[in-house]
Amino acid sequence: MPPSLVGALDQGTTSTRFILYRIESAAGAKLTAVSSHQMEHKQIFPQPGWCEHDPEEIVANAQECMSSALAKVPGGATAADVACVGITNQRETVVAWDAESGKPLHNAIVWLDTRTAQICSDLERDLGGKDALRKTCGLPISTYFAGTKMRWLLEHCAAAKAAARTGSLRMGTVETWLVWRLTKGARFVTDCTNASRTMLMNLRTLAWDAEASLKLGVPLEVLPEIVSCAEPEAFGKIAEGALAGVALAAAVGDQHAATLGQRCAPGEAKNTYGTGCFALLNTGPGKPVPSNRGLLSTVCWRLGAGARPAYALEGSVAVAGAGVQWLRDNMGIISAASEIEAKARSVPDAGNVVFVPAFSGLFAPRWRADARGVIVGLTQHSTSAHVCRALLDAVSFQTVDVLDAMRADADDAARAAGESPRPMRRLRVDGGASANGLLMQIQADALGLPVSRPANVETTALGAALAAGVGAGLWREEDIFADASDDGDEDGTLFQPATDAATREARYAKWADAVERSLGLA
Repeated sequence: MPPSLVGALDQGTTSTRFILYRIESAAGAKLTAVSSHQMEHKQIFPQPGWCEHDPEEIVANAQECMSSALAKVPGGATAADVACVGITNQRETVVAWDAESGKPLHNAIVWLDTRTAQICSDLERDLGGKDALRKTCGLPISTYFAGTKMRWLLEHCAAAKAAARTGSLRMGTVETWLVWRLTKGARFVTDCTNASRTMLMNLRTLAWDAEASLKLGVPLEVLPEIVSCAEPEAFGKIAEGALAGVALAAAVGDQHAATLGQRCAPGEAKNTYGTGCFALLNTGPGKPVPSNRGLLSTVCWRLGAGARPAYALEGSVAVAGAGVQWLRDNMGIISAASEIEAKARSVPDAGNVVFVPAFSGLFAPRWRADARGVIVGLTQHSTSAHVCRALLDAVSFQTVDVLDAMRADADDAARAAGESPRPMRRLRVDGGASANGLLMQIQADALGLPVSRPANVETTALGAALAAGVGAGLWREEDIFADASDDGDEDGTLFQPATDAATREARYAKWADAVERSLGLA
């Protein structure tokens, strides 16, 4: 019998998880999760604003998760039953190690770490502003991206500096580290989605850019080879552990994997609702779409060495689930995050209360670091339930802001190319907060578009498994989208907008007015 399972190794910010999927049908790339195992890892905070992970702990947890998930398969399974494995990972997190010893030279510097603020400030001054590299890499200069973290390690980590002098220094994002260790050093590669988050890759050529390397102070010789997202020859085979001998057939950054797991075709977008929100719009193959509205241009995926890359626009919202936590932990309005839906449902609307949760500024598309949180429109009639409802409104309106900017940028690019703009037909959603049915209905009403929530909202791992199947030749890229119906996941939930255009515009106008009141308060 041919192998019947595909694995996905999902290495995230707080935990590592491995899921095994049963191949139901190669036609349509239909998969069903049959077992999984998840382990948290330690969050290390050496100083305020710094966040690190132990690279060795990440590898150990990955091996344990693969072994335990395999042992949990109903009826039993061995490595011979697993056709291939795909990796998806927290993006922008950087690992530095010595190729001779195989040991990390420093803890991994996590994507949310802000220690490179001074490096970014200096680069902006020396290169001519925040967007000095945007034409090359699609990204602004920011602590968020991997390139400045690599620069910091080269300047401040003595072991990294010494390894650079001897030629044994290796640097990469988490999937590069995992592939290198899982293959026992046989492969030193990164996929193009993760490479696109470094500020070092040319977004058009999908190759390291010599000029960007020089400007950032990161030598090209310490960087891995850039490959596509689905290339088993590039990623090699797992060398030891429960899945020894199984092909690593794919690697995809987490938000890109979620977009693939949602089967977003060109012109479609997904939004992941977690602590914040991450929205990606698949702008299609060809060339990247530049943003004039504060969004990021990035690679969506490239499923094969000979495949055309798909590109995307990305925007992030700082506060979604974090606002619910604030209502619980700081204000005591709810005692558990799960209570917010029922409390918000207890009132028909927010009662003209508007909440702008700009606790640390506003992200895309406004990018106002001087904004701070405000709650406006309070009267003697207002209750804690209205505030809860207003927070759900705020998450939805922030998403509207991002998606409106995405549609405008994509429409501009289409018209410039002499093409008709692609209409956005729906928003696909996932992430923990998407389980809140009221929030999803408010989102549909705010957008005036259907919101499609799949039965399984864990789409990141699914995307890695789908990419791995392409890499292993189990199905083709077009098979992934063959059953992506207009109604979304047939077993999921479709939230239809229930408001008219005039109501939507009036509610949004109140939101926009409140946002103006939040500016300049820092």
